[in-house]
Parts: sequence; C-alpha cells; structure tokens
Amino acid sequence: MTDAVEVRPITEPELADWHRALSTGFLQRPTLTPDQLDARRRQFVPGRLLGAFDGPRCVATFRSFDQELTAVGGAILPADAISNVTVTATHRRRGLLTRMMSQDLAAAKERGDVVATLIAAEYRIYGRYGFGQATTLTEWTVEVPRTGLDPRWARPEDGGRIDLVDGEDIRKLGPDLHERIRRSTPGAVSRSDLWWQLRTGAVRFDEEWKEPYFAVYRSAAGEVEGIASYESDDNWQGKQPYNTAEVHWLLGATPAAERALWHYLCSIDWITRVKSGWRSPDDLLPHYLPDPRAARVSNQADWLWVRILDVVRALEARTYDRAGSLVLDVVDRQGLAGGRFRLDASPDGASCTPTTDTPDLALDIAELASVWLGDQSVARLHALGRVQEERMGAAREADALLRASGRPWCPDIF
Repeated sequence: MTDAVEVRPITEPELADWHRALSTGFLQRPTLTPDQLDARRRQFVPGRLLGAFDGPRCVATFRSFDQELTAVGGAILPADAISNVTVTATHRRRGLLTRMMSQDLAAAKERGDVVATLIAAEYRIYGRYGFGQATTLTEWTVEVPRTGLDPRWARPEDGGRIDLVDGEDIRKLGPDLHERIRRSTPGAVSRSDLWWQLRTGAVRFDEEWKEPYFAVYRSAAGEVEGIASYESDDNWQGKQPYNTAEVHWLLGATPAAERALWHYLCSIDWITRVKSGWRSPDDLLPHYLPDPRAARVSNQADWLWVRILDVVRALEARTYDRAGSLVLDVVDRQGLAGGRFRLDASPDGASCTPTTDTPDLALDIAELASVWLGDQSVARLHALGRVQEERMGAAREADALLRASGRPWCPDIF
C-alpha cells in the first residue's frame, strides 16, 4: 500500500542507495564507483533531495536546487529547479511522484521562488502538476561541403581571433561570458561552479568522460565574446574522412562571435558535418552560411518547462512591447497560485492585482506558464481548446500583449 512507502528528505549516508534508485530509473549502471559517489556528494543539499523508501530500499528519487531564470526583458527571478526524478518500475502508479512534487513545490513557494523549472524526459507527466512548455529547442546538422564557405578559411574577417584552450581556461573565462549572455536571454538559467567543473573535467560524474575541444573567440579589441565546446568522431571510409563535429554548447555575446565560431567549426580539416547541439528555434546559424539549406533541422522538441508559483510577481517582472489590459482567471489544481488577476501592462511597466472583475480569459496555470516567456501563442492555445475566451477577441489581444520579439532559449539541461 502507498502508506507503507515513506517519502522524506534523504540523509547524506543514504546517498549511495538514493543514487542506485536514480540510476536504475534511468536505465543506467546502478552502482557508482567511490570517486563518482564523492563527486555526486557535491550536489547534496539537506532537504532538497527527496526519496521514497519501501522499508530500507529507496524506490523513487527527486532533487531540487536553487536556480535563477531570466524573464522577458532581463529580470532575474528565483526558481526551484527540479531534476533526478524517477520512480522504480516496481512502484509505479502509487502516487509517489505526486507526493514528492507536492512537498517540493510547497517548500519552493514558502521560500519565495517565483517559478519552478525542469527539463521533461517524458512529455505527458508534468502538465498535471501545473508545468507548461515554455521554450523549444532546435538542433541543426550542417553538411559542410554544401555551405559555400571557403574551406581555406583561417581566421575571422572582423579582426578577431579564435584560440583553442583547455578546461582550466574555460573555468576562468566562461562564467563571466555566460552571465553577460544569460541576463539578456529570456529562458536562460544560471550555471553553478559545479556546472563548469563537470563540463571541463575538474569533477566527473561519468567514469567514461571524454575531454572536449574548447574554442574561444576574442574580438579585435581582445575581449572574450564567444566560446564553443565540441568533440569529433573518427570516421574514415575508403581513405576519405567523413568526420562529425558535435557541439556540446556554443555561446556568443555578439552575432560576429557566433558567426566566427560556426565558420571555424565548418573549416576544421576532415570535418564534413557539424551537429549544432541545443539551439533556439530562431537561431541565426543557417543564415551565417552562404547556403542556409546546408543546415537542416535534425530535431525540434519541447525543452524548458515552467511552473508559476507567484502569478503577480511573474507577470510584473517581465516587460511588454505594447500597452494592454487583461483579466485572467487562472485555474491551479494544486492550489498554489490560482485566482483571478488584472494585468495592466505597457512598455513603461506592469501591475498585476487580484480582482473580482469579469474575466477576459480562463486558463490553467500550465497554459499561463507556456505563454509567459513569449514562446507560445495564446490564439493557438485557444484554437486547441486549452484557453477559454470569455470575451470575444481577448485571445488575440493577449497574444499581442504577451508575445516577445524573439523566442526564449534555454541552452542547458539539468
């Protein structure tokens, strides 16, 4: 019975058993080496790792941690980032995830987090907890011979330069560059010191970790404005190279930096294909190439999911390109953030207040999260029956008010 399974924060001595359950849930090797377990201890925060225990054995896992999320316009909001969610196959359909999620979201609201975030391994799970898809990712595969680029390309034409560096250099240069970029990128999230250590090999969760290459772009003034992390395979056929450069992540503070890094990747000897990694759907990559058709979309899917915990703070924090007013009837089945709210917004700022006025739109808290960062269309959601129009024309008005000039992007998985 469900009551026989205890859901609670784990203690540090229980970390090995918790990780065994986590690895089992993700169909990975169950047992960690001592070095891996020591590395994983860096993620232990008392009270933020939950486990479900059937007797002494952990059968479900859940972890959350502090994060910052960038809203439309650049405001930085405190977020409850959720990860490492599993339920062992023997204990499915017993409400264990619901119990862990409810406990974590209640604590996040009590802390004052404005939103919760996650990357969903499965699409159909998290909507029932109030999460909505807030960003989309696109991956391109670039066929290098078709790009039209000069294969003899050696350096940026703007007077900048590209250097290959090692992981220690990236730990020094990367955080400041990322901070500059993520503070102007809606949907971007903060990166901890541990993030940089894991991506450069200073700390290793995976005993089979492979060191990538790191390329740094410096402007003509010597400023670091771009970094790419990538690896290559070794594919030769009939004495001919057909190698692929796979980008782990690429950050550019300016279009010039991005252009230079993509051109560099397409110029590497023996590389005939470049896989872009996780990019925004409106990324400029294809248009940095003389022939944009050389970059074909190889994957497009939902990415960052958001759960709003404070409607007033979320709607007041973001910016709006035009003036407008809406009364929103927000339904929250978890009872955390629902209610009826009047949003009065303009380019000068916004106010959001509880009201008893007749609503213009009725929608679930998950749908509000989907449109909050400007990626989803209120009018489309209305056409799908996921937003109810209480006043004719309100959906299109809301669409015009809430949509942003560019699509949000979350470069990270967590």
